[in-house]
Amino acid sequence: MTTPPASTSDGATHDRPLAIGVLGSGKGSNLEAIFDAIAAGRLRARVVCVIADVALAYILERARAHGVPAFFLDAGPSKTRLDGDGERRYIETLRRHGAEVVALAGFMRIVKPALLAAYAGRIVNIHPSLLPAFPGLEAWKQALRSGAKTSGCTVHLVDSGTDTGPVLVQKTVPVLEGDTPETLHARIQVQEYIAYPEALNLLARRLRGA
Repeated sequence: MTTPPASTSDGATHDRPLAIGVLGSGKGSNLEAIFDAIAAGRLRARVVCVIADVALAYILERARAHGVPAFFLDAGPSKTRLDGDGERRYIETLRRHGAEVVALAGFMRIVKPALLAAYAGRIVNIHPSLLPAFPGLEAWKQALRSGAKTSGCTVHLVDSGTDTGPVLVQKTVPVLEGDTPETLHARIQVQEYIAYPEALNLLARRLRGA
């Protein structure tokens, strides 16, 4: 008789690939990095759905190219927040597709309490700075304006603050003489594509109790 895999308290098995729901607003390059890491065997996971708040966001095309269910969902009247009926639609879609964790990949809205409660400790975001330095928008430009010698990226759990959740993974990028916002941002993005899969692996181990 075969012994079933050990289960976590929420019913997830230790050897089951992590089920990731992704939220985005733009090109989805970090989603592509997640797909690449899965294909290369560096991340034991599967993307179960992708949701965008912009109808023509290219992240939806990336998802469909990989055979992943992809949806544009109206996020509500606010341009900066996901709340009200929009938030409810997002939660319902994530749950319907079996998402265990939610990965924000360039999602340009503030996550509000209902989604935070539905996926407590299981929402991750990537930010282009070494948090807590330079939270908020266009962090690489903030770094250049400040004269910082180093920048980088941070993958963190999402809480009710702005880029304030517990850090999972950080990668450092030097600020070079002559850097422009574009050149610095490009080097930070290279590290983002490494950091996000690493952080998702770490979160999977925590959730599985491994």
